[in-house]
Amino acid sequence: MMRRRNAKIIATLGPSANDRESIAALFKAGADLFRLNFSHGTHEDHRARIAAIRQVEREVGRPIGVLMDLQGPKLRIGKFFDGPVHLKRGSRFRLDLSDELGGAERVGFPHPDALAALKAGTGILLDDGQMRLRCLKCGPDYAETEVMVGGVLSNHKGVNLPGSMLATSPLTEKDHRDLAFGLKLGVDWVALSFVQEEADVDEVRALIGGKAGVMAKIERPSAIDHLEQIVEHADAVMVARGDLGVELPPEELPAIQKRILRVCRRAGKPVVVATQMLNSMIHAPTPTRAEASDVATAVYDGADAVMLSQETAAGEFPLETVEMMDRIIYGVRQDPHFREMIDAARPEPEAAESDAIIAAARQAADTVSARVIATFTASGWTSIRAARERPHVPILGLTPHLETARKLTLAWGVHPILIKELESFSGMVEQGLAVVRDLGLAKSGDKVVLTAGVPFGTEGTTNILRIATLP
Repeated sequence: MMRRRNAKIIATLGPSANDRESIAALFKAGADLFRLNFSHGTHEDHRARIAAIRQVEREVGRPIGVLMDLQGPKLRIGKFFDGPVHLKRGSRFRLDLSDELGGAERVGFPHPDALAALKAGTGILLDDGQMRLRCLKCGPDYAETEVMVGGVLSNHKGVNLPGSMLATSPLTEKDHRDLAFGLKLGVDWVALSFVQEEADVDEVRALIGGKAGVMAKIERPSAIDHLEQIVEHADAVMVARGDLGVELPPEELPAIQKRILRVCRRAGKPVVVATQMLNSMIHAPTPTRAEASDVATAVYDGADAVMLSQETAAGEFPLETVEMMDRIIYGVRQDPHFREMIDAARPEPEAAESDAIIAAARQAADTVSARVIATFTASGWTSIRAARERPHVPILGLTPHLETARKLTLAWGVHPILIKELESFSGMVEQGLAVVRDLGLAKSGDKVVLTAGVPFGTEGTTNILRIATLP
């Protein structure tokens, strides 16, 4: 099943989409990957969902990617002894390490690393930014604050520290257990929450050991200060606009999103735009015009994938939401100005033989009016670099490894195809042309551009370009 678009769709699974039938329907509607949110659900819930995804994969005969999203170190306050409290502007409120129940003047905040990161004048956000505090003075076990924006505060609400760099691991004990579980079940991508710097990416990569791709979620302003380094160390990036939107002023978020997409495109790393893309469709069968424009803007800017969260996990119209997103992306592709924008943003190839070959493949496809670019890849690297070029024609990611094919479901314009093990260059060409013919992408006499690396199976060795004519 070939998609009619280049940008991919990630659908989050949950109570609204949980079994084989609903997952199959979402895939048919356009979902290319499925996200498992480990902030919710049990291991048995996720085990059943992965089993259902793999069953659908076997039935449709096409690779389907699985993204596990780790919860990360969420900062939360403790509990109150007599229900929610009302914080009034100008009043004092204390955060401390005490496990005593809180009240109108204080509450427990069991995060010593977060308290250690505070300084006088630091801003503190409560309940997704609904309330704002300013730190007046602090120590290793407390913070005295002034309420700048008040409201009603209840048990276990989240805390954001937008101006602080936390000296803490991005992985909690729960994340370690979840990661081991997900890798055992064969997830393809691991999304790492609350990344602050490249060392966070390196930490989780060492634990994954090459069993899955590392996706760094950009959801803290501190990550923007290390953006280029994070992108370099990660395999993919997610613009996680939930917490990022809480910690940044609203007027800054659009420019930050565009910057992240530009940096990822230049580096050739897949990038996902996520959170509240079609949020009104949680309860309505159609999106707002602003939401449709938001999805389209991400696609115009070159996002590899756009993601649905609550819309498919807990919404009333999960199938309609995926269908709508599919139509919006396809509509962008039909716009003649879309190609102009994508071509204008094309980065220069890096000074390497492999990039020279891949850039030449895109140019050769244009020059000879080839119908498709077939990339032979063991790790997926060649196909992802081809996606960086954003060619006018489909990219086939031909690989003998199912794990690689599943990972490539994230990459812009790449259609992953599982093939037999490669033994020779001539066999590669023959197999590639057979796949193109079987998929109906070209007819006799049409040109096909093929790329590969010799020796086969070595990442970054793309060194062969062939223009072949379909017999």
